[in-house]
Amino acid sequence: METLYLLIPLSLVLAVVIAVAFWWSVDSGQFENLESEGELIVRDDDNAVEKPEQVQRKHSI
Repeated sequence: METLYLLIPLSLVLAVVIAVAFWWSVDSGQFENLESEGELIVRDDDNAVEKPEQVQRKHSI
């Protein structure tokens, strides 16, 4: 029974901390535009890939 006097206030404090962290993340825009990061992986960027001739020239002595 004595542990409940410790656990109940600790759980309430933890719940308040979680609620404040969630409110901050929503307020600061952390959940805006969630799809764009996933689309960046799918997009093909041809300029980022070097041609084989360019790679060989860089590594040749």
